[in-house]
Amino acid sequence: MKQIDYVLQNEGNPGNNILPRVPDIQRFFDTPTVKGALTSVLGPDYYMHPHRHMHYNQPGNQAPGGGQWHKDGYWSSMRSHRPWWVMMFYYTQDITEEMGPTAIMPGSQYNEKFPNEAVILPTGKAGTIALVHFDIWHKASLNTSNLDRYMLKFQFVRLQAPQSPSWNHTNGTPAFPVEAPSAHLNLWHDAWNWLRGEKSFKPVITGNEDEVQALIEELASEDAIRRGRAADELGLMGEAASAAASKLAALISDTVEDVALNAVYALGHIGSAGMQVLLTTLKEGSKLTAQRAAYGLQAAGAAAVPSLIDVLQHAEENSRALAAFVLGMAGIQAEPAVPALIAALADASEWVRRNAVESLGMIGGAIELAIPALVRVMEEAVEQEHSENETAGNGDYYVHNQDYIKNKIGYTAALSLLRIGKLGDPDLVVTGLQTGLLSSDRYTRAYAFEALTAIRTDKAVDVLISQYRAARWCPDTHKASTF
Repeated sequence: MKQIDYVLQNEGNPGNNILPRVPDIQRFFDTPTVKGALTSVLGPDYYMHPHRHMHYNQPGNQAPGGGQWHKDGYWSSMRSHRPWWVMMFYYTQDITEEMGPTAIMPGSQYNEKFPNEAVILPTGKAGTIALVHFDIWHKASLNTSNLDRYMLKFQFVRLQAPQSPSWNHTNGTPAFPVEAPSAHLNLWHDAWNWLRGEKSFKPVITGNEDEVQALIEELASEDAIRRGRAADELGLMGEAASAAASKLAALISDTVEDVALNAVYALGHIGSAGMQVLLTTLKEGSKLTAQRAAYGLQAAGAAAVPSLIDVLQHAEENSRALAAFVLGMAGIQAEPAVPALIAALADASEWVRRNAVESLGMIGGAIELAIPALVRVMEEAVEQEHSENETAGNGDYYVHNQDYIKNKIGYTAALSLLRIGKLGDPDLVVTGLQTGLLSSDRYTRAYAFEALTAIRTDKAVDVLISQYRAARWCPDTHKASTF
């Protein structure tokens, strides 16, 4: 705490360099408690993202951190409802509500619109962390004490889809808050099953024809909570509720976002009738409804893969990009899509190309095809960084707020090579990553650097040593002590 306070007061906020400036912080992340928590959610090979930040909340500041509820800028081509990413808010001092801790809104990570739900102010002794879904709505609260408040934000990414539970798993039945007004039972089951390595959805409740019909009628209720709960219950019945497909389709455009989310995930769970509704919406819906349909198609699993491959040829950029995203979420079940995704790397749209690049790393199959394609993409992206020729396709309606990534294609290729590069020809991968180290984008370089550490061949180590010599940080050298 003394080191951090000194740095801020005398040198300013070090931003991404907080860890090398105060390397003792790393000891916290090496403790069994922290490593266990991160492993439980992200698997054993999680990666600390190179972006991290020291937040400083002074007494009397009426708009700490900008004062607005927000989601952090994301790092993938799209936000994911499944926990591929988490954040840690780490307090290096005792924190009370009066000191203005970071307020969080539990359950809000699935909402694009601000949901205005109940708020929690995490407090505790020095060393307390709040481990949260990356996309949760949060903000700094007012500091009404007479003490400066510090918080260190770190972000972590999962590198592989789960094959089995990575926590002390003893009970396959989740204890979801089923009566919560904003419950998303089908969405929650999708994430729960995915974390357990389950590849398909099994009905949670049974329902006869009369019960299904009663719930279908409830979908027309003027009460949004009743509509949402009816959609959830139908989805939990699986294919027994297939007759609800057309009525659930009408809710994809519901003005209440929670209702729409429940509808698309229910459609993903009720079999081919629901899947066809989602695919039609993906191809013909508005940008909003198509995006919602993409999230719902995750729940359909392998059954949707052949149709999603076809959508990669659709005339509409938005549809192609969303199809590529869903194929990545399908993981190894989408291995048949690898050749089509490689073909999509030549798409006119940068967003389509980026989704295809990330999906190749998330699928983790057909390595002999995927890795050479990713290396080629990396080399071309770095080569084109300073080109005046802008690529075609707008792709701006989803990624407009990612200006902090200078080379989105190169960055994403480096992330995919971090995920699967160690499975390919090491000389080829090292050559591609060495090119990534020449990027002007700091995060492309960071991912490439980390991917090289996973390969560990003599060539990879030589490249790393060369980089270390120039990039080594001395934590004792600063404005007040220059030599």
